[in-house]
Amino acid sequence: LKPSAVPSSTFHSPSLQGRAASVSSEAPMAPAEQEAANEEGSDDGFTIIYVREKILKELRESLKGGKDITKEAVDALTAEKDVDPEEMMVPIDMEEMEDLDDMDALVEKLGAKGVAEAFIKAQDRFAANKDKMPEDSAPQPMTAKEWKELAEQAELEDMEEESLEDEEEEEDGDDDGDDDAADTPAAKKAKTS
Repeated sequence: LKPSAVPSSTFHSPSLQGRAASVSSEAPMAPAEQEAANEEGSDDGFTIIYVREKILKELRESLKGGKDITKEAVDALTAEKDVDPEEMMVPIDMEEMEDLDDMDALVEKLGAKGVAEAFIKAQDRFAANKDKMPEDSAPQPMTAKEWKELAEQAELEDMEEESLEDEEEEEDGDDDGDDDAADTPAAKKAKTS
């Protein structure tokens, strides 16, 4: 599963707004670079995604214990299959990560351990910045069932928005298309007479 399929929001003070359309324009950074960037970080916005709390805790413990991190363990953070509906999903701030749509590319670029470290830092960043978010709209932990419902709702909203955009483009295109159609028969008449 790609993290973009995870219900996510870009948080811009003072309100929480829809799903994340994009993430930071910065290239993914090595964990040491991310730590330095966190110290210089901005208060402008947050890129919030939800991950499986249980898996995130397991990864944190594995990193602390110096254990190897596998791609499968990292992939499990955002897995939808075989997830208990009552399992908790927690928000994290992936503001400094790019290419969230392609977990394979992230693992290839940073390695499984680097990706795990990035997700742990994202959880820490969310915790550190939580106080900067309005209490009534700050992302809260939710069950996997609630998370899936939110994902479906967000997907429907995205489809509706795309449909409206397509209709607007068609209306603009129809005006131009009608003129071209009217010109075509006149051109044919000119050739035949």
